[in-house]
Amino acid sequence: MPDHARPRRSALYMPASNPRAVEKSRSLACDVVILDLEDAVLPEAKEKARSDAVAAVTAGGFGRREVVIRVNALSTPWGEADLAAAAAGPDAVLAPKIRGPEDIAAYDRALASAPPNTRLWAMIETPQAILAIDAIAGAPSRLGALVMGINDLAKEVGARQTPGREPFQAAMALTVTAARAHNLTVLDGVHNEIDDLAALEAVCRQGADFGFDGKTLIHPSHLAICNAAFTPAAAEVTWARAVIAAFDAPENAGKGALRVEGRLAELLHRDQAARLVAIADAIVAAEAA
Repeated sequence: MPDHARPRRSALYMPASNPRAVEKSRSLACDVVILDLEDAVLPEAKEKARSDAVAAVTAGGFGRREVVIRVNALSTPWGEADLAAAAAGPDAVLAPKIRGPEDIAAYDRALASAPPNTRLWAMIETPQAILAIDAIAGAPSRLGALVMGINDLAKEVGARQTPGREPFQAAMALTVTAARAHNLTVLDGVHNEIDDLAALEAVCRQGADFGFDGKTLIHPSHLAICNAAFTPAAAEVTWARAVIAAFDAPENAGKGALRVEGRLAELLHRDQAARLVAIADAIVAAEAA
């Protein structure tokens, strides 16, 4: 399916060093599996985790799920070898601690041996990245997605993680805006409170309101709530189909604005409607598979 229409409501981190967890991820209701070589893996286990991640990608069996490897930073002792492992062909490589477009260029060069369809995803989790977000998102590269890293950003700026995430809303909005300006996917950061599902639902709804395509997660129990929050509502899909049909009607040819079911619809709404319907149809097809 086209990359812009691919559902990415839920992206679940799984430690690549835990083969049971990786095996379980093949049957979970997530849209993306992120095999983590970075934060979830102790230094002494990183080399084995890398080989396990390569084996998992090579073995496949993830069905409709995208498989992403989060590597260690190039500045670490493991980063270069992690990037070389991308030759196995994951759907994407997620690079941590991005600070500016020069980092995007460095990761792009390091992925020269990876298959052309392996995309680069970038963690947005440093103050420098927020201040350079447009240059990062627009850097010429195989960049396909921006992923918020609220935990690291909180540590870097010394902000408290409040229930409403007020200290990070400016960064969230800037990241979404940059992603949309450069036609990238954009994912919200994780929810730390594993058992507080009410708070999870609130931040998922908040992320959807901000315009995120989906959310990264740390526990399978979060999947159902996250998927529901980032699935287009039936009423939205119905109206989107009506907008598309109205602009496709011969009598409306050449018109830039229409009245559709009592609401104004402009050409920009038609483009939004087409994307929403494509995602909704892809979700229905994926969940029926």
